[in-house]
Amino acid sequence: MIEDILSLVRKHEDWRVRKCINLIPSENVMSPAVRSLLSSDLGHRYTSTDGFYMGTKFIDKIELYGEKLAKEVFEAETADLRSLSGHIANWIFLSTFANPNDKVLCVSPDDGGYPGLWKEGLTSLLRLRVVGFPFSKKRMNITVNEAVELVLREKPRIVVFGASLFLFPHPVREMGKAANEVSAIVGFDGSHVLGLIAGKTFQRPLKEGACILYGSTHKSFFGPQGGIIVADKEHGEPMKKRIFPMFVDNAHWNRIAALTLALAEMKTFGNEYAEQVVCNAQTLAKALSDYGFPVKCAEYGFTRSHQVWLDYGGYKQGEVAARKLEKVNIIADCGVRLGTCEVTRRGMKEGEMEKIAEFIKRRLIDEEETERLKKEVTRFIRDFQRVEYCFET
Repeated sequence: MIEDILSLVRKHEDWRVRKCINLIPSENVMSPAVRSLLSSDLGHRYTSTDGFYMGTKFIDKIELYGEKLAKEVFEAETADLRSLSGHIANWIFLSTFANPNDKVLCVSPDDGGYPGLWKEGLTSLLRLRVVGFPFSKKRMNITVNEAVELVLREKPRIVVFGASLFLFPHPVREMGKAANEVSAIVGFDGSHVLGLIAGKTFQRPLKEGACILYGSTHKSFFGPQGGIIVADKEHGEPMKKRIFPMFVDNAHWNRIAALTLALAEMKTFGNEYAEQVVCNAQTLAKALSDYGFPVKCAEYGFTRSHQVWLDYGGYKQGEVAARKLEKVNIIADCGVRLGTCEVTRRGMKEGEMEKIAEFIKRRLIDEEETERLKKEVTRFIRDFQRVEYCFET
């Protein structure tokens, strides 16, 4: 039994780490130092805000240090690292500031928005009414004038920027006046672009009018799986007071230690990393477009994030492409969002993006023989096993 479990993990790591090009935009890779903290003694321990547990003096210092780094990295007045996921951070935000029947304005899943915030997700759980932003699929962004009119007409309690399919910065600053006029609280779900925000290459939500920035810490941000909340003091403090015992009891202090070190890496290397992520995404997008792939938003520069979108017209068509790529060890999702965060962290730059585009073309357009191409992909990835943009250990 033990060997079966260990063998499955070894097989996974041999395949996904050593033999595959990972282009899933919601995944990244931690540095060895960050990863090592997940298996530290902290994984066995508790602490709590009420001081119930003894023996926590170092754990508590780690958490305070992490909060300090988070405030510096995201230019925030308050920070909290206890959310176990971006989804739970979203839940904390909504439940703190909205009451049943209040309206929430966000991007619809039909336009690339996060399904967990929509009608069958958190808004349903909290009995909130959800309204979708006016959205241009041509530009893959919120249409500002129509959105301003909608805010003034519907008077939402909460306005949430951010999306799962996220190519361009959202118009937080442009909509700030309308949101203030109806006393709406503006949040920014940065789950996908958190590393780019930290690296100062996408947008600065808390400087543009958002009160709260929250999200996942393992997508473009290269920390452990989990969540984070940063905010101004007025809105951050009420959320911090509610997290325990309402939403999180054991916050997984090994995760918080790992996230703290990832924040230190982001503070030091984040700008260089984030700029390369975006440059790689734009290079990959152009190369694929030149091969004839349906890359979205060519006329707008393709992307300003870590994501490239091949618009095949629906999930079923995208799944066919993703499954074909998986057979040659190129990993994508069924939406055919291609992400450059992990390949960048592994040291790849523009030349490698052009090579990856060539691999994709040879598989999906040329329909090259599977085994031969898979071997070539495996040889290619062997040169990129080292994690970059981190401290030497």
